[in-house]
Amino acid sequence: MDKHESMIEMHVKGIALDARNGHPIVVLNDSTERRALPIWIGVAEAQAISKALDNHKPERPMTHDLLLNVILALGYKIDRIEINELSANTYFATIRLVLDDKRLDGAKAIDSRPSDAIALALRAKAPIFVSAQVVADGTIPADLERDEEETKEFKKFIDNLKASDFKKPGSSEG
Repeated sequence: MDKHESMIEMHVKGIALDARNGHPIVVLNDSTERRALPIWIGVAEAQAISKALDNHKPERPMTHDLLLNVILALGYKIDRIEINELSANTYFATIRLVLDDKRLDGAKAIDSRPSDAIALALRAKAPIFVSAQVVADGTIPADLERDEEETKEFKKFIDNLKASDFKKPGSSEG
């Protein structure tokens, strides 16, 4: 990922099922809950994400718990995850690890499927970021009622504009 690419923090809204085929979907929302990013995932990953959302602690570590335990045992922590690419209807993610000891430089970037990265982030209470490009390409409106209201307000504003409301740049005339 380009260091300068902007990232948007998102949170997991929940797991849904695709009405057409029954496949699970993890739904991410931005802080305004105006945009939703649906990502189709596998059943096992949906269960892992659901358990993390419910703060379910298994008696014995499941796969994502095990991976988090290994990361922590090696002295790292999950700094964040990034969903940074959408290509041919496939999302790509990176798990960003940092050494727990801030005095040492040991940042690592691990390639991941978004579903696994999200399951880990929820367990580690790490933030989830999505690139602005993925948000632009992959999100759908999540609050149609609010969007429609703003559109009506904007149209009303436009309808009430007059030519005299505009000034020519550099001119004191209206």
